[in-house]
Amino acid sequence: MAYVITDACIACGACAEGCPVGAIAEGDGKYEINADACIDCGACAEQCPVSAIEG
Repeated sequence: MAYVITDACIACGACAEGCPVGAIAEGDGKYEINADACIDCGACAEQCPVSAIEG
């Protein structure tokens, strides 16, 4: 299952910068993960300063 960005996202972009496959893009008020592209590596969750990413 792909990681999910919760409503706690502050749209800082750290997760997108840390994603090795470019599966994260800015959405409506928060960033979103493309589940089809996500490789479940967890790099995004490690980068998030507010722990808004759940796996």
